[in-house]
Amino acid sequence: MNDLSLKNFVDKPIHFSKVEFWAATTIFVFAVLSLLTADSPNKVFFDEADISFYYYQNYFFPQLIRYTLLYLSFLVLNFIVIPKLIKKEALFLNILLIVVLFLLMGIAIGTIDTYTKNYQFTRFETQQQTYEYIFQNSFHHAFWLLLMFGFYCVIKYSAVYLLTNSEAIQSKYRMITRDGLAAFVLWMVSMFLLLIVDAEVEIVVFWGFAGPCGILLYCYSFYNLIPNSLSKKRPFIAYLLRVVVILIISVIPISLMAMLLTHYEDAAFGISVFNVFFQLLITVPLSWVLFKRQMQGKEELFVLKNELGRSNANLDFLRSQINPHFLFNTLNTLYGTALQENSERTAQGIQMLGDMMRFMLHENHQQKILLAREIEYMRNYIELQSLRTSTSPDIVIQTKIEDVLAEKFIAPMLLIPFVENAFKHGISLKHKSWIRVTLYYEQNKLYFDVYNSTHAKQDQDPEKNKSGVGLENVRQRLALLYPERHELVIRETLEEFFVHLTLQL
Repeated sequence: MNDLSLKNFVDKPIHFSKVEFWAATTIFVFAVLSLLTADSPNKVFFDEADISFYYYQNYFFPQLIRYTLLYLSFLVLNFIVIPKLIKKEALFLNILLIVVLFLLMGIAIGTIDTYTKNYQFTRFETQQQTYEYIFQNSFHHAFWLLLMFGFYCVIKYSAVYLLTNSEAIQSKYRMITRDGLAAFVLWMVSMFLLLIVDAEVEIVVFWGFAGPCGILLYCYSFYNLIPNSLSKKRPFIAYLLRVVVILIISVIPISLMAMLLTHYEDAAFGISVFNVFFQLLITVPLSWVLFKRQMQGKEELFVLKNELGRSNANLDFLRSQINPHFLFNTLNTLYGTALQENSERTAQGIQMLGDMMRFMLHENHQQKILLAREIEYMRNYIELQSLRTSTSPDIVIQTKIEDVLAEKFIAPMLLIPFVENAFKHGISLKHKSWIRVTLYYEQNKLYFDVYNSTHAKQDQDPEKNKSGVGLENVRQRLALLYPERHELVIRETLEEFFVHLTLQL
């Protein structure tokens, strides 16, 4: 199940309710079907007591009633009583309902056991003693069932809380991962199942220690042990040695805690030693493999993200450049120039336009190009745009773009968006306008400034609500392609716009 579907699953309680209902119903159906083929485990006790055993009277119908009561009690408690208690609705009534269900279950189980354990009447002197024994055990069993249901509720709501808030928990406690939380939930479920099937005490105690120890070792390995071992000559050996030291230190405290539960020194020490081998054979290699797979996945994701970001950024900018608005403006400029004077400037403009189109269609698709080519494209763009403003004395375009002779490379179309934005928003044929562009290269660093006037757009201007070509796009490309190797400063007022870019190549 992926993160999205898991999040949807835990965010909507109805999903859990459906799963619980059908799981409980399936278990109930299989339990009933098993009655048709299974023999009573108590038949041998009837034979020993020399009492007649009737399959339906002493086993099938009593067990069918027992399973039905358990099933209905689970539905009532799980879907009606507990949700209302959590919401603090009708507290007294729902607590009273739990007490009533407990009493009914105790009485029902006791009554059923008078049939399934009828042989008990031969083991006591009086019927009163037999009834006291049977019903005493039935109420103990009812109380145990109630405790198991409470344990189940703790597991369920803890799982929902942990999985729903896994991102917040991980952000606060970096060592705790979503996988670790999921493993903890599975451990709680497994402990519940071991208690339900009445497993051996040693097995329950061992898994009670081995599960949390394995989860803690897994989380700590991801957080500290494995990352700190990767720089070593033999990283896995270094990681393994650190884990061995931790596990050896843990033998004594785990033995002491296990002794408190088992009351046997040999069993407690055996559980602690077996835990060491379990972690070395299962948790250690599993943590290493999962960490390496996670690293590989992150590297692949980073490469894909870079490639996707670069491709989308280049494609978006190419679309913004090669559009009818830009081409028609350029052609109109060339047409006006041809009418005003000789064809020399027109030919020059067409040549520059051809160079720009060739650049956008071919070199723009490369990951890196020579910085000199990017500068050449930018100069062509400025000169081509200057053709339509050269006749206006109120428009001043100043450039100080130094040639870069060093063979330095840069991502294509990284500088031109700032220049195009300046021409789009900084030039007005009705008001005084100015643009200043400076560029120089020094000690592996490129310094680039664009400074221009700004003017309010007319309501009918199709570019009124557009923020220029690719400024946000360039921010993303810089973050992807030059992380911690660039500084971008943008300042804007009502009358001017300033961009400063420092880029380490």
